[in-house]
Amino acid sequence: MTPSPKTFEPRASRREWIGLAVLTLPTLLLAMDMTVLHLAVPSLSAALEPTSAQLLWIVDIYGFMIAGFLIIMGNIGDWIGRRKLLLLGAAAFGAASVFAAFAPNAELLILARSLLGISGACLMPSTLSLIRNMFKVAADRTKAITIWMMSFMVGTVIGPVVGGLLLEWFWWGAVFLLAVPIMVLILILGPKLLPEHRNENKTGIDLLSAVMALAAILLLVFALKEAARYGFDGRAIFAGIAGLGIGTVFVIRQTRLENPLLDLALFQYAGFSAALVSLTVSIFTIGGSMFLIYQYLQGVVGLSPLQAGLWLLPSTLAGPIVSFAVPALAARIAPNRLIGAGLALGTVSLASLALIGPLNGLAVVVVGMTLLSIGLAPVTILGTDLIVSAAPAEQAGAASAVSETGTELGMALGVAVFGSLATALYRSGFQDRIGDDFPTGLDTRASETLGAAIAIAKSADAQLAQQMIKVATQSFTNALQISVLTAATLLGLICIVALRSLPRHTGGSETS
Repeated sequence: MTPSPKTFEPRASRREWIGLAVLTLPTLLLAMDMTVLHLAVPSLSAALEPTSAQLLWIVDIYGFMIAGFLIIMGNIGDWIGRRKLLLLGAAAFGAASVFAAFAPNAELLILARSLLGISGACLMPSTLSLIRNMFKVAADRTKAITIWMMSFMVGTVIGPVVGGLLLEWFWWGAVFLLAVPIMVLILILGPKLLPEHRNENKTGIDLLSAVMALAAILLLVFALKEAARYGFDGRAIFAGIAGLGIGTVFVIRQTRLENPLLDLALFQYAGFSAALVSLTVSIFTIGGSMFLIYQYLQGVVGLSPLQAGLWLLPSTLAGPIVSFAVPALAARIAPNRLIGAGLALGTVSLASLALIGPLNGLAVVVVGMTLLSIGLAPVTILGTDLIVSAAPAEQAGAASAVSETGTELGMALGVAVFGSLATALYRSGFQDRIGDDFPTGLDTRASETLGAAIAIAKSADAQLAQQMIKVATQSFTNALQISVLTAATLLGLICIVALRSLPRHTGGSETS
């Protein structure tokens, strides 16, 4: 029998490439929001005086809510239309940003960040799934995802600079207002430049599965946070068991539903699971490390937010520059080797941060973070491409949601786990190093966070302030060193997984 002729999809037109520029805006915002908030932590701490637990929730509740709602929103996008969901998310995100900017206390800021996370979950799967639908040819899609990912890296470049300038001249809440003009642009340009895509076979979502997915993620995250801060006490164990139990029932339920919230068949596509693990763990390690590095530069080295952002420019510029070469390298080098090489370089760069000391701290940070940015460029671009391209076009929203869930959960867990680990190590180190003649009560307050110790030292007498700053910076530096070595070990293990499990062939089909 004569084989049927191979069909070729048309290459992307100018309209698709201009539409891609609109889709990069939410990703640009995500990166800027992440970096400027890290810079704002010291001034935010001084203004709102959050506890160490509240500070961690302010930073990472955004990522947790995105991670919890991404799969839900990805399915809603497949159902009601991906462009419509993108525009709804943009409007909600702009309103929540204004709420966060003027939050009068830590509790309301946590609530505002939660709303930002829910609305942000509308944005990210919509962008990736629209890219999957707009760019039919594999080569075009790889370039489009590279540009999309580069917008994230560009956001990390301009985020510290713009955020540093805002913090020099305005109050901490101004960093959230950066989102408002970007959201307005999306609302104006989106209907004109983006096509609407939906899964015609999607008839709705299973609400019980949505509730179970959110509950499982939040319970497991809470368990990790509690274990990192207080050890495996009763609350941590109970939350962990409950999260695992709900997660198990959720998975079983998905196998029995005709229209599941999470189609487990996605994980059967070649390279999908290994790429997801590699991407998630990479973001997990870099997210936690960056959170600690920003605090180190401001609290230990003594840089202003703007100075910290400028010193990290080499690392944030390196990623976008290297990204230009990723599509060409991917056509010649197998994914497992290219991603494995990036993970290996990331492992070395994280381990090098443990060499931070009183005399070389700034130089080690600049070199280590630059190498980390270079190494993880192919991991994030090709990992995302492998995940999104593996699934059929009609499941683009679900596959994109899984990819973004891994990314956001990795980022949020990185901040929570390494932030909690560093906080526990800092507290222990501070209490071990502080002298017996230290005023009662002050040692407990100063051991909460590095920012708290610095704030207390400003109102103390010169001798006491000098002692407190010395103990606090030594304790935090030691906590940072242990944390980055832990991250390097984990990234090294994932490097082995990538080499063994990712696809070993170069190139790919012209269409998929």
